[in-house]
Amino acid sequence: MARHALRRSALSVSLTAAVVLTASAAGGAYLSGRSPRQVPAASASVSSVSPAASAPAPAAEGGAVVEDRDTELAAALEPLLADADGEAVSVAVLDRDTGVRAVYGGGEETYDTASIVKVDILAALLLRAQEEGRALTSTERARAAVMIGRSDNDAATALFAAVGGADGLDAANERFGLTSTKAARAWGLTRTTAADQLTLLEAVFTDDEDAVLEPASRTYLRGLMARVQADQRWGVSAAGSGGALKNGWMPRTATGLWNINSIGRVTVDGHPCLVAVLAAGQRTKEAGIARVESVAEAAVGVVRAGNDG
Repeated sequence: MARHALRRSALSVSLTAAVVLTASAAGGAYLSGRSPRQVPAASASVSSVSPAASAPAPAAEGGAVVEDRDTELAAALEPLLADADGEAVSVAVLDRDTGVRAVYGGGEETYDTASIVKVDILAALLLRAQEEGRALTSTERARAAVMIGRSDNDAATALFAAVGGADGLDAANERFGLTSTKAARAWGLTRTTAADQLTLLEAVFTDDEDAVLEPASRTYLRGLMARVQADQRWGVSAAGSGGALKNGWMPRTATGLWNINSIGRVTVDGHPCLVAVLAAGQRTKEAGIARVESVAEAAVGVVRAGNDG
């Protein structure tokens, strides 16, 4: 697919007086001079503590029993990740119609979110507004639109403060059911897993009237994710059509390597699929995007295999 140049940004995010935070390409934030946390190289094995593998199988929205295909996903990714020297990749995918899901790299290791956390920030803001019995203000709506649509960092910083910073985001994530995500004062350095990002997507894209986010909040957030500007519509969108997504991209000053992440919903054979791909240690931004897209396509193929009804 065609690659668009991604605009670099010099926006900064405030931390404490002792720590300097650098923003990059509007896709995330990282600590200047800090080495990234070590992550294991990608492998074809599936963690025995994968959340998807160890949790009881819930029912899908259509009433079907959830089927996990972690082993099949690992086999499908093995040839794609054969050259992943020093890289780490994790993916989680769910066919919402059939309830079939798969997780790869679902152990305890976490990844920096970069700008995919902006979906989480907006979800937390909408939850707070619900609890206060109000709609978003015009200023909040304007900031939300550019935070999701253009990945604007200044807007993200303002809305992150509005939800109560790291403590507020952690509190909201507990409500959403995220169990392995830890917010950071520098929002782009929030740590998460692909399985948790899938849980967040389920909170946004569910049709359950009793969900944590009210229908109007979910519709609003979905709409913004469906209108991300053209040069940021890469990533999980490669796996299907009608994508509603958010991407994050962040170079590390200490290593020159990239974090490339993508989360969202695509439609495949008429089925809505939720996909979250996290990739660390990527040699270049372009290589990371290609990696994320190939992994997303393979993951969706696994959950759709044999389910063409």
